[in-house]
Amino acid sequence: MSSNIEQIRHSLAHLLAAAVAEIYPGTKNTIGPAIDNGFYYDFEFPADKKPTEKDLKNIEQKMKEIAKKWTTFTEKEMSLEEALAWAGENEYKKELIEGIAKRGEKITIYESGTKADSKDGKEGRNGFHFADLCRGGHADSMKDAEPGSWKLTRIAGAYWRGDEANKMLTRIYGLAFESKEALENYEKMMSEAEKRDHKKLGKELKLFTTSPLVGSGLPLLQPKGMVIRKEIEDYLWELHRKLGYDRVWTPHIAKEDLYITSGHAAKFGDELFRVQGKEEKFFMKPMNCPHHMQIFADNQFSYRDMPVRYFEPATVYRDEKSGQLAGLTRVRAITQDDGHLFCRVSQIGQEVATIISIVKKFYSTMNMMEGYWVRLSTRGEDKSVYIGDDSVWNIAEKALKDAAEENKLNWRPGPGEAAFYGPKLDFMFKDAIGREWQLATIQCDFNLPVRFDLSFINEKGEKERPVVIHRAISGSLERFMGILIEHYGGNFPLWLSPVQAKIIPVGEAHFKAAEKIKESLCDSMIRADIDLGNDNFGKKIRNAKVEKVPYFIIIGDKDMEKGVATLESRDKGQLGQFTTEDIVAKFVAEIKERK
Repeated sequence: MSSNIEQIRHSLAHLLAAAVAEIYPGTKNTIGPAIDNGFYYDFEFPADKKPTEKDLKNIEQKMKEIAKKWTTFTEKEMSLEEALAWAGENEYKKELIEGIAKRGEKITIYESGTKADSKDGKEGRNGFHFADLCRGGHADSMKDAEPGSWKLTRIAGAYWRGDEANKMLTRIYGLAFESKEALENYEKMMSEAEKRDHKKLGKELKLFTTSPLVGSGLPLLQPKGMVIRKEIEDYLWELHRKLGYDRVWTPHIAKEDLYITSGHAAKFGDELFRVQGKEEKFFMKPMNCPHHMQIFADNQFSYRDMPVRYFEPATVYRDEKSGQLAGLTRVRAITQDDGHLFCRVSQIGQEVATIISIVKKFYSTMNMMEGYWVRLSTRGEDKSVYIGDDSVWNIAEKALKDAAEENKLNWRPGPGEAAFYGPKLDFMFKDAIGREWQLATIQCDFNLPVRFDLSFINEKGEKERPVVIHRAISGSLERFMGILIEHYGGNFPLWLSPVQAKIIPVGEAHFKAAEKIKESLCDSMIRADIDLGNDNFGKKIRNAKVEKVPYFIIIGDKDMEKGVATLESRDKGQLGQFTTEDIVAKFVAEIKERK
């Protein structure tokens, strides 16, 4: 294969547009990019000719027929006048062409098909089958797209250029991979992902719920869901407490002046929730960092106190669009395991190394370190979207690059991916079925200390400006919980499980012994339930398995005679008979090790 997968995906988008043009005359094609798993194209179909998903097979078959004739993609540069004439009555292409011209860029179309062999060039338009406005980046030939490695998948609505004020178009999606096997593997992964959907499992396992009276993007944690969240939070604090962090607390609202000073008001104005007090205007806090700046500013620190490290799992609020909200993974109330540390420039390397050690420990525990990578996010070419001087950006970017190399991170450059106030390290982790998630982040910030005029006293008795390092290990607790539910498929390890053991008496004669076992487990802080219902024994076992409880403790006549209970594992089956003391010791050790 001489073309890379992105070029093939881009070429398939052209092929899709060509097939639609033949099957649905009068359709206006707009844009069709390559995406992470394939491609899509947006169309305005005539009112009486809109396809449905049952028509995808026909469109796909037409694509295959056309593909046999496409052996080249040829660039043709046009003037603005020529391009507008070429676009004809397609106002979408005209808008794109005018935008290209306004930016001073070259206007090109790409003609796709087979070069005409005959002297008069009667095959298609100048010997080509299809032409589209495009910057380039195509396959050498459609033969590079291996048979069976791509397919059309679904139809959806999409506003022109993503703006709700514009016309709704029809978007046709396709999948495309390097090989037929890669496509099949992806489809298997997505089938498994559907089974693991955290919204489905969250409802079945009673982990969280939503209420129209509360509002979209504001999930409510059930008691079992709160157990998981608290365990994650406690583990994060355990990792930080040992390394010199102090816990702080900040209120959920602040005067708008705070965010004007920090720059968040200008940057995130449309996403902020506003609260009108009797006399003053407030924002629901979208970030914790400006609050933490105020805590630091209220102290008189010297160089001997540096670094100063704050930790706060605090909820922030952002008015996300309702169409983007989803379960726990996209919400309006976001609890960040937030931390900010204030240090000297000379301390950046060591502090970043310490945070990296926390990240590695945390994600090793979650069994998510295999295949991880880190993006070093730096400024893009348009410097106007960032705040701060070039000199401080250069220092910050170099400090993070040095830390990534010294700690042997699997890192890649990410130009244009920085936060508006500083560069960052973004950690990408894979879940159990191979999906990639951006989770932990370490951000270096020289700008907020300037905006809030922060300082400490150095060895010379002079004021020195600190560096701020923002860090989040899990990202947000809500999103991370959603990812964990899917990562484990609801089969949480013992330390995270809302119910760690289900005690199942065979009959009513065994109730008293079962209650005594539960009391012993609870005394050792083990989360245990007991099934005293009227279901038969087999149904009780099935119920425990549906609830995905890690261990079942069964008590029957023979168990009572021997003073033991039968222990069964969700993952390993029956383990044998044990005394209550031995069961407690086993659970306590496994929980402590967070296996």
